[in-house]
Amino acid sequence: MQIPVALERLVFEFSRFPGVGRKTAQRLAFNILRYTTEETQNLTDALTQVKEQIRYCSVCSGFTDVDPCAICSHSSRDQQQVCVVEQPNNIFPIEKSGVFKGVYHVLMGAISPLDGIGPEQLNVKKLRNRIENTKINELILATNPTVKGEATALYLQQEFAGKISTITRLACGIPAGGDLEYVDDVTLMEAFYGRHTVNN
Repeated sequence: MQIPVALERLVFEFSRFPGVGRKTAQRLAFNILRYTTEETQNLTDALTQVKEQIRYCSVCSGFTDVDPCAICSHSSRDQQQVCVVEQPNNIFPIEKSGVFKGVYHVLMGAISPLDGIGPEQLNVKKLRNRIENTKINELILATNPTVKGEATALYLQQEFAGKISTITRLACGIPAGGDLEYVDDVTLMEAFYGRHTVNN
């Protein structure tokens, strides 16, 4: 039996989400069919509201509904410590951990020559302006531990060397609870390079 046109369109739209295959998209679409009229309206309102109210912070480029965002404008945040991430959504897990009390800068991507993305396509110029106009003591490079992320971190390290007193990179390695048997080569290499001295 052929899927009705309206349902097929909904499946297609869901399948455009990252990590959502056709089967998952179909399950989501079939679930929507079981929604009441009120539930469907609530979903529609939520989608409309998020598109109308959420924008990029003019300072850090993170997601916000006020400008500047709550992090950039918060008086207790350390404005001299800037954590550089690839995408706005990378901010949320760091904030959830509660370990970082500085501010952020979102690059809006990572260097990828094969995809035609160089430093000019990223928010590097904006970061350069922040560094020139604000006293920043530490730049924390929190790009993803991928080839693109490493290339971006290396570029930023070279670009701002001598302009900031401290440039650090997030440690990478074996996750807590991980088994060496299942750790990939890159993660294991990072773990060895990032090893530290322990006291006897």
